[in-house]
Amino acid sequence: MQKIETDICVIGAGSGGLSVAAGAVQMGARVVLIEGGKMGGDCLNSGCVPSKALIAAAKAAHAMRSGVAFGIAPVEPQVDFAAVKDHVFKVIETIAPVDSQERFEGLGCTVIRAWARFVGPDMVEAGDKRIKARRFVIATGSRPFVPPIPGLADLPYYTNETIFALRERPEHLIVIGGGPIGMEMAQAHRRLGCKVTVVEGAKALGRGDPELAAVVLENLRGEGVEILENSPVTSVSGSAGAIDVGLGDGRTVSGSHLLVAVGRQVHLDGLNLEVAGVSYDRKGVKVDASLRASNRKVYAIGDAAGGLQFTHVAGYHAGVVIRQIVLGLPAKATMRHIPWATYTDPELAQVGLTEAEAKKAHGEALTVLRQEFRHNDRALAEGKGKGLLKVMVVKGKPVGASMAGPMAGELIGLWALAISSGLKMGSIAGMVAPYPTMGEISKRAAGAYFSPKLFDNPLLKRVVGLVQRYLP
Repeated sequence: MQKIETDICVIGAGSGGLSVAAGAVQMGARVVLIEGGKMGGDCLNSGCVPSKALIAAAKAAHAMRSGVAFGIAPVEPQVDFAAVKDHVFKVIETIAPVDSQERFEGLGCTVIRAWARFVGPDMVEAGDKRIKARRFVIATGSRPFVPPIPGLADLPYYTNETIFALRERPEHLIVIGGGPIGMEMAQAHRRLGCKVTVVEGAKALGRGDPELAAVVLENLRGEGVEILENSPVTSVSGSAGAIDVGLGDGRTVSGSHLLVAVGRQVHLDGLNLEVAGVSYDRKGVKVDASLRASNRKVYAIGDAAGGLQFTHVAGYHAGVVIRQIVLGLPAKATMRHIPWATYTDPELAQVGLTEAEAKKAHGEALTVLRQEFRHNDRALAEGKGKGLLKVMVVKGKPVGASMAGPMAGELIGLWALAISSGLKMGSIAGMVAPYPTMGEISKRAAGAYFSPKLFDNPLLKRVVGLVQRYLP
């Protein structure tokens, strides 16, 4: 068995692991990168990239049906479902070289394509190689959680790891799970010509602000997506092409294809963490604020560290870890400024505290600003006036922002910056946004914070009166 000694061993070549490896090796550290599956991980191969490519194709199809408000006669698109999937995989292939083994070897990493397992507190084995490292970074990500529903194991079903390989359009897709993945895939497939039913045991999009989630769900229902909430699945039966999903209230939903999208579970299988003295549970590796595990030589990032399961969180974690293990600087991770978005139409986005969380934390000190997209000229021009921005403000600073509307995933970035940098509302109000843009909605919301102080202030009005009387 070949023995390798290195400074840093990164386990997992998804978004977070690749960021650590690229940053560390380019700053002079010796890096071994281990990946038993596909380079690029879930985000590139079965998550963010293919889902957004599919959503883009669905958006193009929807545009052909929805032009009547603009004076454009609607036309039913002729959807070539296999060609749509060709588009999806072309996008993956275009991005793949950035995450490839060849690129990282070119940067100077030693890349090992095998599954890793710890054989000691400072050593792992992968294939025919044994790697001893000064520091380890666990970046193994997560995989779809498949619930123990009676009958499910006996039927063909899809997850986000397999749905993109389906080249025949489902006649009726049943989606178990009304979270972000389930709702994104439901709307995309509906727009591509499938009948779609979503079955959710609690509230669909239940993680977000309920008022804003309602905006999204209303639009999806308007497009023909059937959404059954508070409907736990009790059984699955049938055969390929004829699947029956039994619900807790005795109803049965019948369809041709089944997508299971009820969440994700951390992928730590086979790592032999006990041997390394690394504490973990079903949520992930137990880490402190610096993302360090119980074994002080080991760090965990992204999904493997528990918490928010987003690609950009893994990238953020990578930066926190690099500062420590490459530069020797202290660094801690915080989630208060991390945004997230669901790419339905309209989009749903959040950063910081929701209205309910902010009320609980700050009570009467909280001011909630509301700005509707129907007051944004660009949104009206685009025919996308349905939507709402909420900003939670305490002592002149935003502590959270929630948004449902067009381009919410893009617009939330300004509020993420404001929260991470500790900006005051005056900074946002003083920003000059191009007209007409969706971004003006943030400026108007910030301006509304000062309106009562400016327009409902008797003392100010007296001062203005004196100025107008005596100003030369």
